[in-house]
Amino acid sequence: MCSLHSPGGREAQRGGLGRSENGWKASSCPGYLPFMPNLVPPKIPDGERLDFDDIHRKRMEKDLNELQALIEAHFESRKKEEEELISLKDRIEQRRAERAEQQRIRSEREKERQARMAEERARKEEEEARKKAEEEARKKKAFSNMLHFGGYMQKSEKKGGKKQTEREKKKKILSERRKPLNIDHLSEDKLRDKAKELWQTIRDLEAEKFDLQEKFKRQKYEVSHQVLPGLTCPLRAVLSHQLPILNTGWAGYLMEMSQGPGCVRKDLCPPCHRVANT
Repeated sequence: MCSLHSPGGREAQRGGLGRSENGWKASSCPGYLPFMPNLVPPKIPDGERLDFDDIHRKRMEKDLNELQALIEAHFESRKKEEEELISLKDRIEQRRAERAEQQRIRSEREKERQARMAEERARKEEEEARKKAEEEARKKKAFSNMLHFGGYMQKSEKKGGKKQTEREKKKKILSERRKPLNIDHLSEDKLRDKAKELWQTIRDLEAEKFDLQEKFKRQKYEVSHQVLPGLTCPLRAVLSHQLPILNTGWAGYLMEMSQGPGCVRKDLCPPCHRVANT
């Protein structure tokens, strides 16, 4: 009979050992380990009995406590992670709200800037239109005054029948050449262009003045060296002191002098005073 079916066989089944009268011996049942003499079986204290149920219960309690600690640690970690996630979401929402507020402020400032630019543009256009209207009115008034002045001069000339003097001619020419500047509304670039235009006008006037002076010198030289030597002594004396330039020119002046009462040489032919039979 196998030792498993004998009393104490269940204890022998765990260790593979059978208990005999003289002590423990190897079980004759197949599949069990042979007897190992080097291993010393644990000694059970006298008077005490092992309670495997209590040991199992304590082990279960220990495992349960460890599992409970792990669960609590897990929930604590999860709680911290949830709190961090909530804090992160709050920061993200706060940042999104701040960006939206900044965008709104930036948009309002851009609208205000555009409104100011539009207002400034409208003001400049209105100012330019006003100045242009004033300039047109000034030009029309000046043109009207010139027309009235021209009509007045024509009437006065017809009424008086007098010739214009050199001073009046000079005033008339200067009034025709003199132009109003009208530079109050001009910008910096237009002022530069206006200055260049005035500079060119001054150069042209200086060139014209130089040409007229040279022409006057040439005419004076021609009269002094070509006309006067062929005249009589009284007429030469008069022309050497006064050389007026009249509207009729030198030929008309010489004709008047030769036909006047001052000419005593009747045998000479005016105005060159050459001999008549030549």
